[in-house]
Amino acid sequence: MAGVRASVSEPAVVEHALSAATAQVAPGMEDMLARARAFAAPLIEGETLDTGENTLAHADAVAAIVASMGGSEAMQAASYLVYACPHLNRPHEVIAKVFGDNYASLALETTKLVQVQKQTRGVVQMADGSGAQTETVRKMLLAFSRDLRVVMLRLASRLQTLRHAAAVKQPVSESMARESLQVFAPLANRLGIWQVKWELEDLSFRFLEPDTYKLIAQLLDEKRAEREVYVEQLRARLERDLAAQGIEAKVQGRPKNIYSIVKKMRGKSLDFGQVFDILALRVIVGDVKDCYAALAWVHAHFHPIVEEFDDYIARPKPNGYQSLHTVVRDVAGGRPDKPIEIQIRTADMHEHAEHGVAAHWAYKEAGAKGYAGVWAGGEYDAKIAVLRQLLAWERDLSGGEQGRGLFDDRIYVLTPDAAIVELPQGSTPVDFAYTVHTQLGHRCRGARVDGAMVPLNTPLQNGQTVEVIATKDGGPSRDWLNTELGYLASHRARAKVRAWFNAQATHETVARGREAVEKLLQREGRTALKLDDLATQLGFRTADHLFEVVGKDEFSLRNIENLLRPPEQQPAADEAPLIRKSRATDGSGKGGVLVVGVSSLMTQLAKCCRPAPPDAIGGFVTRGHGVSVHRLDCSNFRMMAARDSARVIDVEWGSARAGGDVVYAVDVAVEAADRQGLLRDISDVFVREKMNVIGVQTQSVRGTAWMTFTIEIGDTARLTHVLGIVAGVSGVRSARRR
Repeated sequence: MAGVRASVSEPAVVEHALSAATAQVAPGMEDMLARARAFAAPLIEGETLDTGENTLAHADAVAAIVASMGGSEAMQAASYLVYACPHLNRPHEVIAKVFGDNYASLALETTKLVQVQKQTRGVVQMADGSGAQTETVRKMLLAFSRDLRVVMLRLASRLQTLRHAAAVKQPVSESMARESLQVFAPLANRLGIWQVKWELEDLSFRFLEPDTYKLIAQLLDEKRAEREVYVEQLRARLERDLAAQGIEAKVQGRPKNIYSIVKKMRGKSLDFGQVFDILALRVIVGDVKDCYAALAWVHAHFHPIVEEFDDYIARPKPNGYQSLHTVVRDVAGGRPDKPIEIQIRTADMHEHAEHGVAAHWAYKEAGAKGYAGVWAGGEYDAKIAVLRQLLAWERDLSGGEQGRGLFDDRIYVLTPDAAIVELPQGSTPVDFAYTVHTQLGHRCRGARVDGAMVPLNTPLQNGQTVEVIATKDGGPSRDWLNTELGYLASHRARAKVRAWFNAQATHETVARGREAVEKLLQREGRTALKLDDLATQLGFRTADHLFEVVGKDEFSLRNIENLLRPPEQQPAADEAPLIRKSRATDGSGKGGVLVVGVSSLMTQLAKCCRPAPPDAIGGFVTRGHGVSVHRLDCSNFRMMAARDSARVIDVEWGSARAGGDVVYAVDVAVEAADRQGLLRDISDVFVREKMNVIGVQTQSVRGTAWMTFTIEIGDTARLTHVLGIVAGVSGVRSARRR
């Protein structure tokens, strides 16, 4: 069904066609073929296809091929109606009036598929390495098939096109030949239409590599007809002799076509003389016992080539294929130079090999990896199995209900460059845009379908060409997420739209948090501080993580203030001395901190590091608040000492008075996986260990709990033991003194 060189027919010609069809005979399925030809002949008998073949002659040949493939008379009739469509202004209406809606839909679907294939043929490259695109073209063929008849009509039409070109010795385009070899022939193979498969392969190969084709033909010193005569003689002899041995067998001849010989030579790097199965027989018997009995007889009466024997019954192939393979020479028949491959299998094995899900094509049609690899999809194969059943049912579909749809959940549309895009059924131009590229989807603002502007929520159909109109920047509309408006059918596209809005919300939150933190740093005069360093000190991975929790009001800015301000700058209310005594002490203050060389000087323990005995400590003279005591490893103390070393003073821990019980406040930081009851369980540890908790701060960020406990201790030695117990609480990741 190559393109028709068709001018618009005059109404009188159409009327003549209608009259011829209706006057031929009374309506009836048994007359449908004659009626269809009578209808189409006035419209197409003077027309020619792009290949130069007469359109009516092409339709006659297609009908004959369809008949040989097992197609019903009704489907043969459709061969003519397809070519009448371009001549009709309202083809569906006219054909449905005369033949019924079923035939009208079939003719229009097939015509549309022809047009799409012509459009893509010049773009789709079928060279090695393009297996994915080739498979997509195959799927597209099936997606157009509302019933199996569309596929069979396309196969028959392509076969006739190649036959005609070979007969008139006219070459076909390379793109058509490759499409025939890599799409149509494998499709025929999958459907079990073997005669069409090998003829498509040979004819395609003849046009693609004429020199190689001629060479192999010469090496085969007998013509195909002569080889088939010999194979038939051999077949009859083997069937007769096995029957004489009590083995009921059906023997089939299987001469190799030229393309399969070349394919095997290249796939296995063999010379012509090493291709043993140029001539082949297949023996089909009743059970496994007869398989081995037949093998024994063959090896007794022919000369076996031992290294070429394979027992796939005892050791089936991974795809389930079973058969005995042997290669023998016919010494007794006077042709010792002609190796013959013989396959022996049961009828069930044969049915599985020919028509099962793991069919013969799966290992014969190796992909880009050659014979070392096999590519096939389980779901796709399951639907192909359904196709094979439909093929057997075709004779029952004559004019009746249309066959079951194929790949009903997928459609195939084209870009303006004729690239094929696979989409879920019901997809819109927005789905198409997101499938091509995420950014194209975000910026999509309009679409043309087959050249006409359409709303963005228009459902697409198989074979349409879609062009997206996009802005240079921008984002999706929230309306696209409204399922009632029907903008998106693809879950993947909908997820991309949601991700865009989530990213925008996060961006706004981070910006709000950044602004709050930067304002705080300006107030504190610390604008030179690196934001990532600040985030790390606060326990966040990056500055953006800090900004996000601040923007969500999940993290108080007071925590940042406490980190930034030196102790002498803390508000007076916060600077009260933190040395506390138990109620049993007399309040004399002995046993606290001593300033070396100075008596009666006020001291306070810094909140930033909360020192306690026996920590190494140092003092810093503040303005108006005495000496602030820090741990020597305190970062604030080191910074203040570097800035004003003259104000650093030596201090040391004093001795507690006999009977006294001086305590010190320290901070303990706990990181844990947030869960219900976590705070209670950690507090219970301090209660059991008789440690007084005087303050708790908690926050939870993305499932992680950050807790700071302020507890009173006499010295740090006992604290280490308690922290070990806290670290053993369920969910606690770390427990340490701050």
